[in-house]
Amino acid sequence: MTLAPALFVSHGAPTLVLRDIPARRFLATLAATLPRPRAILSVTAHWATEAPVLGSAEHPETIYDFGGFPDELYTMTYPAPGAPDVAARGLALLREAGIAARTDAARGLDHGTWIPARLLYPDADIPLAQLSVQPAQDPAHHHRVGAALRPLREAGVLIVASGTFTHNLRAAFQVMRSGHDDVELPFTAPFVDWIDAAVTAGATEDLLAYRTRAPHARDNHPTDEHFLPFFVALGAGSAGRRGRRIHHSTDYGMAMDAYAFD
Repeated sequence: MTLAPALFVSHGAPTLVLRDIPARRFLATLAATLPRPRAILSVTAHWATEAPVLGSAEHPETIYDFGGFPDELYTMTYPAPGAPDVAARGLALLREAGIAARTDAARGLDHGTWIPARLLYPDADIPLAQLSVQPAQDPAHHHRVGAALRPLREAGVLIVASGTFTHNLRAAFQVMRSGHDDVELPFTAPFVDWIDAAVTAGATEDLLAYRTRAPHARDNHPTDEHFLPFFVALGAGSAGRRGRRIHHSTDYGMAMDAYAFD
């Protein structure tokens, strides 16, 4: 069986699914480059918990966890079947690694999951489970979570960590009001280039300490939650293998980069 990489993708604004921009076109063609998974585990920046929680619903509903966007978004659904077996296996792996975790059979799919999933697999025919992030914990914790879940890849589960590569909403709203959607903010390029160089070099310790080592870290991520899924994907990559950037673009000033960890 061909092992799929663990992925980090940027979901940006919910309108990503509606707009003809590079990040949307990338996600819409990405699945064709991957082996078809048995199931998907989505690590979403929009589900924050104290300890890891895995969604185990058999038929997860579509959650509209946003407001003020076009009406069309609120009529979209993503009726993928749930993957309670993946949630159960993930729970066991986390506990074996000494990480406290639980499942939640009621949680639906937030837009950090269903927006990219709708672009990747529009037929919604692949079972899908969801995993939360822990904003009160650091990148090293999320890296450990990813490492613990690595065996899921060997069982045909595609790990898709969904956040946004840079996520300064105040700056993004200013860009949105300017009408120039693809502008690059002055503090974004040094950060993006530093992260890419660290990934390419396999400098995991630098990445885990990005808050103090990456240039303009706080300008690009005033809070951590949208970058934490990146570290789960990093940890889920195969030991000794380095990640690779598979997409770069900007939208409303936010970097929409994606990475694969083989």
